[in-house]
Amino acid sequence: MPADPAKEIASLRERIRYHDRKYYVEAAPEISDREYDLLVDRLKRLEQHHPELVTDDSPTQRIGDEPVAGLEAVAHRVPMMSIDNTYSLAELGSYAARTEKLLAGEPIEWVVELKIDGVAISLLYENGRLARGVTRGNGRVGDDITHNVRTVAGVPLRLSGDPVPPVLEARGEIYMTNSDLVRLNQEQQQRGEAPFANTRNVTAGSIRLLDPRICARRHLRFFCHGVGHAEGLRSTNHMDFLDELAGFGLPATPLVACFDSFGRAVEHCEALVARLHELDFEIDGLVLKVNRFDQRERLGATSKSPRWVIAYKFEKYEATTRLNRIRVQVGKSGAVTPVAELEPVELAGTTVSRASLHNAEEIARKDVREGDLVVVEKAGKVIPHIVRVEKHERRGQLPAYAFPTNCPECGAALVKDEGGVYIRCPSKRCPAQLRERIRYFAGRNAMDIEGLGDKLVEQLVATGLVKSYGDLYRLQAERLEGLERMGKKSAANLVAGIAASKDRGLARLLGALSIRHVGTRVASVLAEHFGSIERLRSASVDELSGIHEIGPTIAESVHEFLASDFGRETIEDLAGLGVKMELPRVSGVSEGVAAGRPGRLSGKTLVVTGTLVKYSRDEIHELIARHGGRAASSVSSNTDYVVAGEKAGGKLTKARQLGVPVLTEQEFEDLLGG
Repeated sequence: MPADPAKEIASLRERIRYHDRKYYVEAAPEISDREYDLLVDRLKRLEQHHPELVTDDSPTQRIGDEPVAGLEAVAHRVPMMSIDNTYSLAELGSYAARTEKLLAGEPIEWVVELKIDGVAISLLYENGRLARGVTRGNGRVGDDITHNVRTVAGVPLRLSGDPVPPVLEARGEIYMTNSDLVRLNQEQQQRGEAPFANTRNVTAGSIRLLDPRICARRHLRFFCHGVGHAEGLRSTNHMDFLDELAGFGLPATPLVACFDSFGRAVEHCEALVARLHELDFEIDGLVLKVNRFDQRERLGATSKSPRWVIAYKFEKYEATTRLNRIRVQVGKSGAVTPVAELEPVELAGTTVSRASLHNAEEIARKDVREGDLVVVEKAGKVIPHIVRVEKHERRGQLPAYAFPTNCPECGAALVKDEGGVYIRCPSKRCPAQLRERIRYFAGRNAMDIEGLGDKLVEQLVATGLVKSYGDLYRLQAERLEGLERMGKKSAANLVAGIAASKDRGLARLLGALSIRHVGTRVASVLAEHFGSIERLRSASVDELSGIHEIGPTIAESVHEFLASDFGRETIEDLAGLGVKMELPRVSGVSEGVAAGRPGRLSGKTLVVTGTLVKYSRDEIHELIARHGGRAASSVSSNTDYVVAGEKAGGKLTKARQLGVPVLTEQEFEDLLGG
């Protein structure tokens, strides 16, 4: 035993709290689980020999004490109100309009957070020590679950930092990860007990148990997202508040972002929904909050809900089915993506037989194997993905999936992105990449080649008629007539459609070439800034990265493509075939942007709604970008114009409510050419 056990105990507690913070709050652990366990074991042994030195905020006190007789009702000092929710983007827009009207045109920052599918609780800290944990209950009175809260990972028994607030009521969600549910159900099976259906049911049941020792074995976790009664906080807005919480050692809800317009916040929501597969915990929506606390106070609340927050929820559907096979497909950028082939199952009114597995790391993290029973989820408009494997149902010793080391199409050795998760085929001559690149090149959002569909692209590549982008423009009708479902007229029409695409212009071409990180918007920005492919090719990485909306990653990618043998040969080949590589001239419209002068829409935000006569949605968005404007997806007080066609709906209504100028197609053209 050490000469000064009290000193070593204090030191061990501080080290363990430090590593708890690195793991749960900062997601940056510095030691292995084994090393952490050794620290805790050492502390336990010392406390067993010196029980007089045990304190209620020691990390060893998470294991759970004796059962309590019952749950005591506790009144919330500040009510835990529910929040309004909607499943509709149109209703989200109406909410934003009401909020902006109540704040009389003030600029509003909007915070977007994940809506964790767990159990809402309140944690009361007095002078930095955890004093009480209470469920939400009916919003005014909840149950005292302090005995169970003390067992939850991520809940500090004592706040860190100096000074700590004398009183802090932190609010958040207790939840369980999908990985821990898998582990728990395996244990349930070993004990001959029924498995749990989902993480929320386990959490809700566990947190109300009278015996904290059972709750401790469930490995629940905690995220903080709000505050009740508090004294001594310095924050004046939500983003600063989350940083302040982290300083106290409380884990804040992850992936939080702040935006200066509601429209950009909603766009971010759509991007977050597409990342659901990355999360190891369940969410049932997204929350949008006014950032500034003074604005929240002025907005106030109804009898049920605060006016400064709304939840955007989406329908989630789950089904359980068998995974028969994992196969990989090669995309246009060379990314090798695994796909799960499933026993067909009904999900959200459709039959699902495939689900994305995204990347090799996801397969390893979820331990997905061929033959497994898996839970498949579909949320919003996102393609189905596998949530977890029901390992307690695994049949025997299924072999772990071995990700291929060579491209399944061309045999090239696969390489992993430096610092990334994707594994790629590096060969630009790979037939699978060529097929996908040609498909994308011909698509409506790219060169828009009418008649060049997926089946025909497969034939052109398989027969060797097309080995590059340029080969499309060398196709002759006579050679095409021998292909399946290709007669004389359809062959002539295709050749004409390919020829017509030569005049699409620089922005369309850049977006069509499958340059990594270059989509429609980035292509428009580059075309608008440089005006021609020659000016773009002569730009340095520093010049590229200095352009607004570009940045170093995109700049490196664009420069690397244009400087590579493949990129140089591609550009020279297409130019020699007559493909236009400048900003196209628009009849009756100023060409100031192409000449490097500010466009007529410079700095303006426009929203297009309804059916237009002269333009497709992509064409008018490109025209807006070409003249210096930004095409947004939703109307807000920051919108400068709304261009309305036939059958314009909620966006037109909202524009009128906010007093945003509404233009017809002709008025839009007059604005550009006036």
